[in-house]
Amino acid sequence: MHAFDVLGDPVRRRILELLAEGEQPAGTVSDVVRGEFGITQPAVSQHLKVLRENGFATVRPDGTRRLYAVNSEPLQDIDAWLGQFRRFWTPHLDALATELARGKRERRLREADGDIPRSTP
Repeated sequence: MHAFDVLGDPVRRRILELLAEGEQPAGTVSDVVRGEFGITQPAVSQHLKVLRENGFATVRPDGTRRLYAVNSEPLQDIDAWLGQFRRFWTPHLDALATELARGKRERRLREADGDIPRSTP
């Protein structure tokens, strides 16, 4: 299965988001996903299997539990593929960062001049 076929499913993307927070027991993943998507535990298990078989997740036994974690290697491959498209959005994000910094600087200067009251953190 192609990486984008694996990640094209919103349930599998959500599972990866959960696993990105750290290693998770299959039961915890299942509880969250079943609550959010209204699918059965066997359906969640199938999605975990697809992620595992395609290299996006690892599993290790811990007694009776199965602990899942993200395997970053396939994500690095996707990141490399997306690299060819970054030129379309990177300049826009850089410009946004510049404007945000400019706005913060202008606000600090106005606060220093007493033009606007200081904000409290």
